[in-house]
Amino acid sequence: MNRIKATYLVRSTAAAISARADGIRVEQSVEMPLAGVRDAWVMEHIVGRVESITPAGPAHPDCFKVIIGLAAESARPGIAQLMNMLFGNTSLHQDVELLDAELPDELLAEFPGPRHGVAGLRRLTGATAAPITCTALKPQGLSVAALADLTYRLALSGLHIIKDDHGIANQDYSPFAERLIACQAAVARANRETGGNTLYAPTLSGAPSQLFAQARLVREAGVQVILVSPMVIGLPAFQELVADHLDAAVLAHPAMGGAAKISPVLLFGKLFRLLGADAVIFTGYGGRFAYSRELCVDIAETARGPLGHCKPAMPVPAGGMRVDRVDELVNCYGGDTMLLIGGDLLIAGDALVERGREFVSKVASAHADYMAHAACSAHATITV
Repeated sequence: MNRIKATYLVRSTAAAISARADGIRVEQSVEMPLAGVRDAWVMEHIVGRVESITPAGPAHPDCFKVIIGLAAESARPGIAQLMNMLFGNTSLHQDVELLDAELPDELLAEFPGPRHGVAGLRRLTGATAAPITCTALKPQGLSVAALADLTYRLALSGLHIIKDDHGIANQDYSPFAERLIACQAAVARANRETGGNTLYAPTLSGAPSQLFAQARLVREAGVQVILVSPMVIGLPAFQELVADHLDAAVLAHPAMGGAAKISPVLLFGKLFRLLGADAVIFTGYGGRFAYSRELCVDIAETARGPLGHCKPAMPVPAGGMRVDRVDELVNCYGGDTMLLIGGDLLIAGDALVERGREFVSKVASAHADYMAHAACSAHATITV
């Protein structure tokens, strides 16, 4: 019987870590004293196993990495039960963080992964090799007419995707259905004028019944990309929404992703992708949040890396990114990336279209330099 390999970061002394690991493997499997487990099959196949305990390294001097083998059968069906078995009760312990989860192939195959992925996003946007450019409509509080006007002006600049800010939902001042039609019409108008292919990505939010109704409106309007916050609406609702109610590509927003003690690499780079996110927004280094460059690169590489049958998802570093950092960001993340810049465009005011065009131009130029440098490096390696 194949097992899930769940990796935890546990704060403990060396003297106590074995007992602490034993407690986690019981808590995350049968949740009762083993002396009371009388069924031999349950003891053999369901009770968690401590696979390994190792020091976490200099970055976490008082911590250990503990790998627990959990029965795949206990984690079915769906993401709700998987998360319950990975971290349900143990998340309540302040000394434990969930770092990673390696799923056996047969369990991995039960999750859809991205419908479009990196290649599909490129087909939808027409972006061939360089990073996809994206911006956000802000601030919330604007009327539908104001948001549509903002969408139109941003689309004139040739950006690939203009998404709602995740805080723009279904408020009285910009109801979802009205905003959807108005902003979709705005990008269509700009595209007719420029010959471009800018896409509008509305935010889907609310209870499952509201989400599914919004998804129907999205299909009727011909929207090709949407934004949703998996942790805000709940992972099971996200899984069902993507699998059963959407054809559009999905941008997953990280809101509430820091409320759980789950590694961002696992949550954003792997779990969101497993459930069908085609692109995953995360807080890029050097912006408004404290993620390190190394962590951000790890998230990006995990999103694009091997994961069973799942297509690669496109990483989207965001959160205070600026146009003057485009060269740096392209060199860090490479071409299969979506660069999301919001506020640094919007502060341009009346010069918004020109500022957007500058962003688009800088991305193209930075990617050309990046590719030229990569070709030179490869040539130098071969000749040496």
